[in-house]
Amino acid sequence: MASKTLNLSPPSDSDSDSDSDNTTTNESNTNLEDSIFKSYLQITGRSSPDLSKIQSFLASSRSGALSCMICLERIRLSDPTWSCFNGCFAVFHLVCIQSWGRQASDLAAERAIARLSREHFPIAAAKALENSNWNCPKCRVEYSKTLIPKIYFCFCGKVENPVSDPWVLPHSCGEICGRPLKYNCGHHCLLLCHPGPCPSCPKLVKARCFCGCVEDVKRCGFKKFSCNGVCSKVLDCGVHKCGAICHDESVCPPCRAKGVFKCQCRKTKEERHCFERDFRCENPCERLLGCGKHNCDRGCHPGECGGCPLQGKRACPCGKKVYEGIACDVVLPTCGSTCDKMLGCSFHRCPERCHRGSCIETCRTVVRKSCRCGSLKKEIPCFQALACERKCQGVRDCGRHACKRRCCDRDCPPCSEVCGRKLRCNNHKCPSPCHRGPCAPCPLMVTISCSCGETRFEVPCGTEAAQRPPKCSKPCRISCLCKHATNRKPHKCHYGACPPCRLLCDESFPCGHKCKLRCHDPKPAPNPEFTLKPTKKQLNQKLEGTPGSPCPPCPELVWRSCLGQHIGAEKMMVCSHRAIFSCQNLCGNLLACSNHHCTKSCHALKIQSSTQDQHVRTDLCEECDLPCQKERKLACPHPCPLPCHPGDCPPCSVLIKRSCHCGSMVHVFECTYYNSLLEKEQLRIRSCGGPCHRKLCYCSHLCPEMCHPGKCPYPGKCSKKVNVRCGCQNLKKEWVCQDVQAAYRNTSRDPKDISKNQFGVGLLPCDSNCTSKLKTVDPQLQLRKAKVLEKEEADLGKHVPKRKKRREKVHEVTKDSRLQAIGTTLWRYFIFLSILVAVIAATYYGYKGLLWLSDWMNEVEERRQRRRFP
Repeated sequence: MASKTLNLSPPSDSDSDSDSDNTTTNESNTNLEDSIFKSYLQITGRSSPDLSKIQSFLASSRSGALSCMICLERIRLSDPTWSCFNGCFAVFHLVCIQSWGRQASDLAAERAIARLSREHFPIAAAKALENSNWNCPKCRVEYSKTLIPKIYFCFCGKVENPVSDPWVLPHSCGEICGRPLKYNCGHHCLLLCHPGPCPSCPKLVKARCFCGCVEDVKRCGFKKFSCNGVCSKVLDCGVHKCGAICHDESVCPPCRAKGVFKCQCRKTKEERHCFERDFRCENPCERLLGCGKHNCDRGCHPGECGGCPLQGKRACPCGKKVYEGIACDVVLPTCGSTCDKMLGCSFHRCPERCHRGSCIETCRTVVRKSCRCGSLKKEIPCFQALACERKCQGVRDCGRHACKRRCCDRDCPPCSEVCGRKLRCNNHKCPSPCHRGPCAPCPLMVTISCSCGETRFEVPCGTEAAQRPPKCSKPCRISCLCKHATNRKPHKCHYGACPPCRLLCDESFPCGHKCKLRCHDPKPAPNPEFTLKPTKKQLNQKLEGTPGSPCPPCPELVWRSCLGQHIGAEKMMVCSHRAIFSCQNLCGNLLACSNHHCTKSCHALKIQSSTQDQHVRTDLCEECDLPCQKERKLACPHPCPLPCHPGDCPPCSVLIKRSCHCGSMVHVFECTYYNSLLEKEQLRIRSCGGPCHRKLCYCSHLCPEMCHPGKCPYPGKCSKKVNVRCGCQNLKKEWVCQDVQAAYRNTSRDPKDISKNQFGVGLLPCDSNCTSKLKTVDPQLQLRKAKVLEKEEADLGKHVPKRKKRREKVHEVTKDSRLQAIGTTLWRYFIFLSILVAVIAATYYGYKGLLWLSDWMNEVEERRQRRRFP
């Protein structure tokens, strides 16, 4: 076949595994891999899982991780190699596998010769030496001694000693593989000469499904398929059909249809699956034999029972004497001679007389025996085995351990110990039975993968420490936490932390400017660093993301006003720099009262936004301490109680008292309400609406008119009735008040000067009855006065202040309560002591009583013992 020309750039000639070499050869190896699979992919149109083994070899070769499992050294581009073509397809150094094959085959030959002596078995020993085999160090596939490699071939085995070509895959001839594919389909491998197993055949062929119902075009390597229909093949029972889905087994599953079937002897019926219909019952056959006298003693069986075994020629139990013509139901007698049957030992015969049944199992003939090793000889019964106590000191076939088997016959068994020597990988110990020669290399492979696990390759155990993780072309799976996740360029899979975001932050400050630094948002938790054997601390360690840092203060330059916001006093400053300065001018800000202006020098102002779009400057200017100086309206005499304030003064809410016209009632009005009324309205609302209640000027009676302003009308025309008496007040008459006033005026006396008690007294003249009545009335008056004095003294005693009485009562109660408290405490102590004494006494006498009861029971028991045993 003509070699394929590849349009590739030559990789680096250096054989080192440095990063520069890997970076240089990365692109060329990728193109080389595409060229190897080109012809296969042209047919299949997609990748196949069969290519994974080849891709793993190529990944190992690309990263410089292809190592020999025997010497654990790296396989270089120019080193002759050999691959296990019948098993695992692992690649070894040619020199290493040659040495390994010779040592393994020689060791196998030595073992065979040790078991087959050349003196006694020369031909067998020679054949064992020629047919000694060796195994692959990894998969343990067996090869004959003649297959020990001697020549360096390419992977497909067509070219000897392939030349190292930078344009061709190392250790490959660069031509089409052409090896027969598996399943002997008749097609050949279409890939270029490659490591690993050949993929499945990609050719399109017509094939039928497993059940043969559907024909379809399939790939030759996957031509066995299921149509997912019912199989419908006739089962072994010949009655039912297979109801399973089209399957790849050559034989359909057993028939599971249930039915009632008879056993082989046709006596028992059971419900069973169809495939179990031919069964045997547990009962004996017991059918009558041909002789008509005996029954069949066999178990359940098909067909006829056969003839009676006791018919025809019969012999005695020992077989020496033969009888003919005797019925089958007649018991034959013994011949009386020695049984002479061979016993189980195969050396002696039965010494008993002819007998029925089996001979003795143990031969008790005394013979002289020697043990297995021949060091002891002794006469013992034949059935006993003789073994001495000597332990074999020979070395087993491993050459390391003594046999130590008791009474060994020099044919020592293979060593049963585990080798346990540390393998060359320095990670594991040899698990094989103890053996001669070097241990097999560690068959384990260590998978080294990228962080996401998509790209990986395998290296022999022991070489993983010098390997580096493969470079993966897949995108990193860690989601970005910054605000630029949608605009950020994706990066490749990696170990450790993700690269930082290089875009500008562009976050808006409260002032309206934007941050111009690089992105400083939170960073996600990093991938763990590449480690083949992480420690417990590393396994338990939880990687956390880096929190983001806040944006720095705004660095933009802006014009900044002075404290008082005066026009023309601005300065250029950094936006975030909140430096304040004063222009030393007068503030001039209108105070909160809206009547005066601030007289301080330029100072900070607190600006509040009003309900409208304007701004009001307040709070930090001086406060106006003056009282309100505004004049009230409506002739209000009260000043405004508020300090200096903006706007109109509030209505005067001072309550003013105004008595009614007659003076019997006081009205309370708000100043604002009262002063807002007219004079007539004020007079009207001041009236109480009742009688005047003012005394008339000439008598003690009240004005009968309704409450009115000014003086009472007609003070001398009172129409009330007054009692008029004589000088001794014995005579009494009712006069109209105005007549009484006229009477006083006629006597040139003013009614205003007369008291209320004496009003009307003396206007009537006394008669003769007045003098006699005065004599009897005087002593009665004296008695009345004495009684009145006594009542007044008693009333004074009653009206002593209540507080004094209460204090006296409290003092008496406190004295009584203290005495009661002392008494109750003493009573409590007495009760406690009495209870304590009672408890102690009860305990003491109870203990004494128990002792007395114990002594009494002991005496009763002694009396009983004396009565029983006097």
